[in-house]
Amino acid sequence: MNLKPETYQRIDEVITHYPVKRSATLPLLHLIQEDAGYISEESLLWIATKLELEPINVLEVVTFYPMFRRAPIGRRHIKVCRTLSCALLGGYKTCETFQAEFKTSLGATSPCGEVTVDFVECLASCGTAPVVLIDEVLHEKVDATKARQISAQIRAEAAAR
Repeated sequence: MNLKPETYQRIDEVITHYPVKRSATLPLLHLIQEDAGYISEESLLWIATKLELEPINVLEVVTFYPMFRRAPIGRRHIKVCRTLSCALLGGYKTCETFQAEFKTSLGATSPCGEVTVDFVECLASCGTAPVVLIDEVLHEKVDATKARQISAQIRAEAAAR
């Protein structure tokens, strides 16, 4: 597994906070996904070994929580809220617009490798629906027009790199 040295250090340090190693499963998954971008099969097995667990014990945590990814995603991650307020105010259309703009489908990475679009549960900004979280930046009142503008900005930034 190829993680940054500081990630390995943080992992070793986090484990010491728990009297039962198994309790460190969730924090270790977060640290590895933060560094690697997703939870690979190799990572899953590594955590199981590190925490003296069976691999199925780690897999059940990974598959229970929707924030863990099992495959790489695009450089930019677009998460469109699909819960009630956002749905009523156009969240589904917003999501369709992002998919069309980047020629991709939900959970898939765009052909250029730049973007992955996901439909997610509540992003906790119902009063400014529909909302979209791109990487760690929240965008509010994102209708189809604003989704196209954001998409153009993402493409421009990618071209400038």
